[in-house]
Amino acid sequence: MPDAPKELWIEQMEIPAILRHFIDDTYPSAHLRDIGPILGAQRMIKSPLEIEVMKQAGEIAGAMMTTAHGSLRVGAHEYESALAVIDAGTRKAAGFLTDLGWERFVSPMIQGLQIMQSGRDTSMVHRRTSVKTYEKADPVYFCFCNMAQFKQYKLGFDRMFHAAYITDDAAKVQMAAIGAQQAAIAAIKPGIKAEGVAAAASKVYQDRGYEAGYRTGRSIGVAYLEGPELKAGDETILQAGMTFAVDGGISVDGVAAGRIGDSIVVTETGADYLTQYPREVLVTDR
Repeated sequence: MPDAPKELWIEQMEIPAILRHFIDDTYPSAHLRDIGPILGAQRMIKSPLEIEVMKQAGEIAGAMMTTAHGSLRVGAHEYESALAVIDAGTRKAAGFLTDLGWERFVSPMIQGLQIMQSGRDTSMVHRRTSVKTYEKADPVYFCFCNMAQFKQYKLGFDRMFHAAYITDDAAKVQMAAIGAQQAAIAAIKPGIKAEGVAAAASKVYQDRGYEAGYRTGRSIGVAYLEGPELKAGDETILQAGMTFAVDGGISVDGVAAGRIGDSIVVTETGADYLTQYPREVLVTDR
């Protein structure tokens, strides 16, 4: 048996518990070092091939959101929307695949518990679908951050809808969220600090009488959360080829919420969208 290694490199935030226990039992004297920051730096800049895959993931997410929108009607159930989203995303993903070469091992299936809130629960974060029915004027929030992915590349994407009617107060909150997100995206370009993007969104929140959230966005790619993050204190300099989920979000506990989220890629002159759906107040017609 070869000599036990003096050190082992692991992703401390990602390693499964069963593997960590195996390493601890098998190599008790090995010094464990975190390779996560090194891999994170390598993942920051996406190649043209990676960006193309992420654009396909964006098209899949768009098909999911279109179906989510179409599923909304007063009296329908949240879980019915979730089933429709999974079906639409799976069918769109299948259209990008062949039964040849390594692609025959890629599943088109869209999986995961739909993150969704409606009614007074829209002020919550990351609630899952239930048997609740939609009522007139209900805000309905869809988040695809754990579902919008393709060939292992993950996006952020979410929208807020309103069932058949929207109150003035709800429209005000939603417009503020959209405004903050759009200000953040307008600020994105090579050379700006990540915290500068968050500052652009924070100014919109403050000007409209709301508090800024924890962050405005996060880097996306092969992991659900990569670095850098668009938040105060992150001084990473943005470069072309970085990809981010950029969000606008306001919560008024138990009352209302405003939500919007898109994925973008940093270009030489600004940012291009990886996800597409109207960035406006969205009210269903039934």
